[in-house]
Amino acid sequence: MTAVADECARMVMDTVPAVMRRIREMMRHHGPPSLSIPQFRALGFLDRNPGACLSELSDHLGIARPTASTIVGRLVQRHLVVRTDDPQERRRIVLRLTPDGAQLLRQARSATRAWIATLLTDFSEESLQHMAAGLTLMGGAFKAREASDGARRGTPSGGAPGDNHGQ
Repeated sequence: MTAVADECARMVMDTVPAVMRRIREMMRHHGPPSLSIPQFRALGFLDRNPGACLSELSDHLGIARPTASTIVGRLVQRHLVVRTDDPQERRRIVLRLTPDGAQLLRQARSATRAWIATLLTDFSEESLQHMAAGLTLMGGAFKAREASDGARRGTPSGGAPGDNHGQ
């Protein structure tokens, strides 16, 4: 690893957690107050991976299946997610966002994007272009790795909250 790569890795590790904390706060602020961050992350994952099963969701969230089942149960009760039988595998349940769930996620993401955009207004166009180029490169590297890891496991890939995403 080069010194520059090492410094970039340090910067990513120092910066991303603070950015994600604020994004999570804003997503929560712009959604129903009773919706938890894991619930938002579940909605985001299901938005990117319609038809995912419970084990895929629990893997993405980094939690046990019973905990993921509880989260999904609450989202189902709120009419944000539906559970249906998989037509190909009788014992598999697939999860999808309802129109209400998709709408809620869109609204929270839109409001959070607007908030982020206001933070960026002090930067010059040139700085914003550099930032966008760097984020594009970094996102591409992480997404390629995520897709590669998911293909090896045979599971869908999913990003972080608010994640675009990451939830």
